[in-house]
This record gives sequence, structure tokens and C-alpha cells, in this order.
Amino acid sequence: MATKDPTAVERANLLNMAKLSIKGLIESALSFGRTLDSDYPPLQQFFVVMEHCLKHGLKVRKSFLSSNKTIWGPLELVEKLYPEAEEIGASVRDLPGLKTPLGRARAWLRLALMQKKMADYLRCLIIQRDLLSEFYEYHALMMEEEGAVIVGLLVGLNVIDANLCVKGEDLDSQVGVIDFSMYLKNEDDIGNKERNVQIAAILDQKNYVEELNRQLNSTVISLHSRVDSLEKSNTKLIEELAIAKNNIIKLQEENHQLRSENKLILMKTQQHLEVTKVDVEAELQTYKHSRQGLDEMYNEARRQLRDESQLRQDVENELAVQVSMKHEIELAMKLLEKDIHEKQDTLIGLRQQLEEVKAINIEMYQKLQGSEDSMKEKNEIIARLEEKTNKITVAMRQLEQRLQQAEKAQMEAEDEDKKHLQECQSKSDSLQKQISQKEKQLAQLETDLKIEKEWRQTLQEDLQKEKDALSHLRNETGQLISLKKEFLNLQDENQQLKKIYHEQEQALQELGNKLSESKLKIEDIKEANKALQGLVWLKDKEATHCKLCEKEFSLSKRKVRLAIIESIYLHKLHIPFCHLASTPQ
Repeated sequence: MATKDPTAVERANLLNMAKLSIKGLIESALSFGRTLDSDYPPLQQFFVVMEHCLKHGLKVRKSFLSSNKTIWGPLELVEKLYPEAEEIGASVRDLPGLKTPLGRARAWLRLALMQKKMADYLRCLIIQRDLLSEFYEYHALMMEEEGAVIVGLLVGLNVIDANLCVKGEDLDSQVGVIDFSMYLKNEDDIGNKERNVQIAAILDQKNYVEELNRQLNSTVISLHSRVDSLEKSNTKLIEELAIAKNNIIKLQEENHQLRSENKLILMKTQQHLEVTKVDVEAELQTYKHSRQGLDEMYNEARRQLRDESQLRQDVENELAVQVSMKHEIELAMKLLEKDIHEKQDTLIGLRQQLEEVKAINIEMYQKLQGSEDSMKEKNEIIARLEEKTNKITVAMRQLEQRLQQAEKAQMEAEDEDKKHLQECQSKSDSLQKQISQKEKQLAQLETDLKIEKEWRQTLQEDLQKEKDALSHLRNETGQLISLKKEFLNLQDENQQLKKIYHEQEQALQELGNKLSESKLKIEDIKEANKALQGLVWLKDKEATHCKLCEKEFSLSKRKVRLAIIESIYLHKLHIPFCHLASTPQ
């Protein structure tokens, strides 16, 4: 007899124990309800078996002080290979009661089972054998084909719902011992397995339908709440749009009022300038009448004109400042300047007439010197002329008096002009202040209009978004209608399933009547087993091909087939026993 490899025997034992624990956990969970607690004995034994499987062939990491041998290292490697496992690793590290790596590994296994992803996580580890070689020996269970078989069996645990409290458990100090008494069953329990399997299948279907109904109800409720919230937000946005429109209308009315006030102010200033124009023209006409005919009056009037021109230049400068601020005032000042230029032309014409009079007087004086003889004859004429000159002097005196009166009137007019200029300056200052205020208001209004334009654009964009959201909601409502139809169909199917359930209960009652017949069949099977006791299993070296399908065997295929054969035999699916005898061990 050739001695077997002890590590291979250990791997086979661990694989068998994993099969029994997983199968027992699934059957017990289906028979007693799928939501399991941490105190459930089959679940505890499953974690113990998994811990032994992960510890098999684990390398010892030595340090200066002590040696360490834990399964937390390879489990921590899952985070790098499977990004969704980062949440489990972070939550395990955040648990306050865990102090040892073994406790963290036990917590990791419990969280992976609750997530129903234990098979996925361990499959990532088995694929990367180069990385596992840092933690396991070459003959370890995780490095061989038994590890792949266990991962395939773990997929069946996705049927189970577990609710485990990891915070309250003392995972650091637990002792992992396998209880073999749970897996040693009597022959009386074999007859009730078919009934338990059928009941479990019916319960699974019932629970599945109930979960579908709950999910559909939750989705319908969430969609209704989303539709209500979107309708509320839509009404709020419509109200805000109405308020914004009212504000825009008010601002436009204020803008029109300000423009009308500005026009009124400009009209008043134009009227005031026209009144001043008329006064100046009247004064100039009076000056023209008083200046004609006399040199002295002309000189004095010229001086007065210079003074008045200087005053007028000052007034023109002040008006030029106002003209720079308002274009309409500039037009009025240009008209005044044109009038002044015309008056200066008239003054130049008067000067030319005076020069001609002077030239005539000089010619007369020369004629008088040349004709002394005629002077004698004309003495009488001279006397007459003297009398005329006396009359002229009297007239001159009268004119001088009139000039004095005119000067007084001019002084009074100048005082009135000064007062009027001061009033105009004060009014112009107030107008400038008002204009500056209005310009500031206009600038503010322009900024407000820009802001309102931007706000309108944002509101239009929001409206488009709301329209898109409404179209999306309409699509969702269409989907809701289809979901309602599906929900009604599912309700009908649920009623049909309930009918089927009642019918199956009746069938179970009929099966109870037929159990007596099944006992007779069991006795026949026992007799067949006695007849097959003489048959011998072929050796591994001799059994190279299957006698039924004529395919070559490998170690993994043999073990998978053994697992399938055991499950079939335990569930009694009525396969001829001769097929089992023809397959090698």
C-alpha cells in the first residue's frame, strides 16, 4: 500500500468539511428562514471551517521578537485586487473592539457574507497565485484546485440573508473548533429531506415574490415623491418669474419718469436762456441808439463794450462748462456767440463811418486855410455857425445829462446782471448736482438693467432645464404607468402562485399518503445496495476515461463530479446507482 500525501489528505478533509458546512447552512436557512443571526450554530461552524481552510499552508512570518501567522494578510490584499472591497477593509479597521489581525479577519469574513460577495473576493485571490505565494506554501489549499472548488461552493451562499452584529462580538479571543456532531446524522432524518427541500423551494418562491412586491412598492412611492417635489419646485419657479416680471415693469416705469423729468429740466433751462437772450438784445439796442453821432460817447461806449465783453466772456466760459455737460445748452450758446459776432460787425461798420467823417473834417479845415479871403465873407456864416455851435453845446449838455442817466441805468442794469448771473450760477450748480445725481441714477439703472438681463438669461436657462426636467418626468410617468401595469401583472401572477401554493399543499397531503409506497421503494433500493456490495471501485491509475461519456479524467473533474454525485444522492433525484459504480473515486 502506497502512503498518501498528508497535505493532500488535509486538503480533502477540509474540502469535505466545507461542503458539509455550506450545504447544511443553506438547508437549515431555507427551512427556518433565510435571515440569520450571529448566534446561529451552523453559521458559526461555517466561519470556523472557513478559518481553517484559509489557515491551511499559511507561511509563518518571523520578526525579532515573535513569529506571526494570521490570515489577515491575504484578506487585506483583496482591496488592491477588487476596488469594491475597500469599504469592508475601512470598516474593519474602524471597529473599536478589534486588536488582533485574527479578529479583523473574522470580522472581514462576516461582512463579506452580509454583502454576498465572499465568493467574488476569494476568486480574485485564487486567480492571483503569484501574490498568494508570499503568504501560502505551494501545497496550501488556496494554492491548489480545492480552493477553486470551495469558491464555487460559496456562490450558493448568496441565497442567504445574514444580519450579524460585529461590534458587540469578542472576535479576538474566540477559539475556532469544528463541531463534527452537527454533520453526523441518523438514518431517520434522510426520509424527511425531500419534504424539507420542497417546502424550502416553495418558501423561496414566496419570499422572492414578496421581495419583488416590496421593491416595486418602494420604487412607486419614491417616484411619486419625486414627482411631487418637482411640481412644487416648478410652482416656486413660476412665482419667482412673475415677481421678476413685476419688478422689471416697475423699473421701466421709473426709468420713463426719470427721462420725463430730465426733459422738463432741459426745457426749463432752454426757456431761461431764451429770456436772457431777449434781455441782452434789448440792452444792445438801447446802447446803439445812445452811441450814434458822437466820438466821446463812442469812446465811453467802447470802454463799456470792453467791460461788457469781458463780463460776457466770463459768462461764456461759465456757459461753456454747462455746454460741455449738456449738448442742448451748447446749441443755445452758439446762437448767442453768433449774435455777438454780428454786433461786432455792426460796430466795425460804425468805426468806418466815423473815420470817413474825420477825413471830411480834415479836408474842410484845409479848405479854410487856403481860402482866407472867403473867411471874411463867411464870418457871418461863422457867427451863425457859432450860434449853431452854442445850440449844439446846449444839446451836448442835454446829451451828457442823458448819458449820465444812461450810465446810472447801465449801472443798475449791471447790478441786475450780476445778480442774475449769480442766480444763474447757483441754478447751474444745482442743475449740475441734479445732473450728476441723475447720471449716477442712470448708471445704477444701467447696472440694474444689466443684472436683470443676466437674470433673465439665467431664468431662461432654468426654464429650459425645467422643460427638460418636465419631459424627463413625463417619460418617467410613462415608465410608472408601465411599472403599474407590470405591478398588476405581478399581482395576478402572485394570485396564481397562491393558487399553485394551495394546490401544492394539497399535493403534499397526497404525498403523505404516498409515503408508505416510497418506503417500499426504499426497501427495494436497500436490496439493490446489498446486491452491489460485491462491486469494487476502480483504482485511479486504471480509470483514465469515464465509461459513460468516454472523456478523460483530471483531479478537478473527479472532485467536482464527486460533489455533484453526493448532492444528487443526498437529495435522491432517482439516478440509477450503476452510474455511480462506473465512475472512479
